[in-house]
This record gives sequence, structure tokens and C-alpha cells, in this order.
Amino acid sequence: MMDWTGKRYWLVGASEGLGAALARKLSAVGADVILSARREDRLKEVAEMLPGRSSIVTVDVTDEDSVKAAVEEVGEIDGVVTLAGVYWPMKATEWEPEQVTAMADVNFTGTVRVLNHVVPKMVARDHGHIVVTGSLVGFRGLPGAIGYGASKAGIMSLAQSMRADLWRTGVLVQCANPGFIRTRLTDKNDFRMPGLMEPDEAAQVMFELMNDENAFDRNFPSWFSLVFRGARFLPNWLYFRLFA
Repeated sequence: MMDWTGKRYWLVGASEGLGAALARKLSAVGADVILSARREDRLKEVAEMLPGRSSIVTVDVTDEDSVKAAVEEVGEIDGVVTLAGVYWPMKATEWEPEQVTAMADVNFTGTVRVLNHVVPKMVARDHGHIVVTGSLVGFRGLPGAIGYGASKAGIMSLAQSMRADLWRTGVLVQCANPGFIRTRLTDKNDFRMPGLMEPDEAAQVMFELMNDENAFDRNFPSWFSLVFRGARFLPNWLYFRLFA
């Protein structure tokens, strides 16, 4: 396992769910955790439950000025984990422009806004750890996933490109691709969710990924991920017949 003692990790999207659960994991092994999200009250609740050192920096990832101010307040870090996300289940036949734009802007562009400021500094120092959060729905387009699936596919592609560019450097890039996690976001779903994980369970998988410096990604639950990963190899006519 990596030596986390005193390492400064910035968790963007840490006010609840997977982000809060991962904060507890990192704090328990000695990391100095910086918690960020839009709501200060929720961040304070998370910080109060952490066993180790932590600090709070509010940020709105859809606002460039907010991100820039947060980066300055956070200062030099050893690692960043991007977890901020919004979600509405939606078919193209029920397109809601504001919600589709929000999913793209928070999930993908919000991640880019943070990395715009973090990556160049890590590259200059030749040191850093970047962990982004994709999703199993990002492997191939799915029905009812307008906005969310596309935003996660973008994150996964971004992570792959960063890994390809930086794998010979001192900057480690990783991507966590979870399935369904029990949060206020998945509470919106009115269908059965196979492999539904609790936040602590998903955070443990993500933490194990972060401890493996040779690994690029984790797709979990592993058995459920086989459906999505395998679907990439189906011809279009068969894929849409099975999934559409």
C-alpha cells in the first residue's frame, strides 16, 4: 500500500456519497484531505466525521472564477480526485435541454476546469496523482443515458489520453468506472439496478485502485462490468437490437 501519511489530496465533489466515503478512507490512513463541493454545510458534516486532518474549500465546477479561486486556496497538492457529478435519467425522446447541458457542464467540463489548473503544475513538478471518475455507462451509448453517458465517456477518453501522455513521467493517472452506487442520484432511477453498491463499498474499490500504482482503471462491480465492456465488441446491428 502507498504511504499516505501527510499527503495532500484534493477531493472535488466530496460532500456526500462516493466522495465522502473516499474521504473517510484517505483520512483513516493519514492523508491530509481537502474537501470541495458547492455546499459548505455538507462539507462541514463530512469533515467532522474524519479521523485525520482536513480542510474545506467550496467550489462550483461550472464557474471558472470559482475553480480558479479554489485552486489558489488549496495550494500545492499531491493528488486530486474528481467526483463532482449530476444525473437525470433521460431518453432522447424526452430531452430536457437544461439538464442535458448541466450533466455535460458539471460531469465533463467541470472536471476539465479543475484539471486545467492542476495538471500543468504536476507536470512541471514531475509529481502528482490524478484520479477521475468515469462510469460503466461510458463504454458504449445506452438508452436513457442522454447527457450522463456521454459526459462519462468523455472523462474516460480524457483519462486514457492523459495516461498515454504521462505514463513515463512522475504523474500517475487513474480512472475509476463504477456502476450503480446508492446515492441521491441513483434514487432517481425507477428501474432495477443490478450490482447496486453502497458508497463505502465503492470507495474501498476506488481506494484499492489508488494504492496500485501499476493500474490504470477499475471497472466495478467486476462481474457487472463485463456486460458493458463486452458490449464494445458487438456489431452495431446486434448491439442496438439487444440494448435499444
